[in-house]
Amino acid sequence: MSEQTSVTVERVIDLPVDTVFDVLTNPQRHPDLDGSGFVRSVDHADRIQKVGDVFTMNMTGPHMGGDYQTDNHVTGYAKDKLLAWQTAPAGTQPPGWEWLWELEAQGPDATLVRHTYDWSKVTDKDLLEKVKFPLVSEHQLEETLGKLAAAAAG
Repeated sequence: MSEQTSVTVERVIDLPVDTVFDVLTNPQRHPDLDGSGFVRSVDHADRIQKVGDVFTMNMTGPHMGGDYQTDNHVTGYAKDKLLAWQTAPAGTQPPGWEWLWELEAQGPDATLVRHTYDWSKVTDKDLLEKVKFPLVSEHQLEETLGKLAAAAAG
């Protein structure tokens, strides 16, 4: 039996795919979407427009001893289809975990949203021991999808 290295949840949101994508590409909206409770506010962020963009978030959590910042390096971008980024402590290179959003139009007014938290590329054994992946649970990812649906509708 192999060890789990990712969690994926999905949900149909009754809104057009471009509306959902618009919310996801605006880091200013991310604190409203977070089901984990770690994201506090945006430190620096423009709208995500391409692979290579970086946005910085203010975070908090006991796993990091309280408040901290992350740099989020965009690793995937396809308008109205895909958005992905790897997170790193501010000022460092990503150690390998990635957040992936896949969108599929289900007609003109519905979008299948698949959200994946993937730590399969984390190779640092000390980090794997310290962080105890998954840091964010399946339930928290489902909460994020619910918050996304509400934010996109609002």
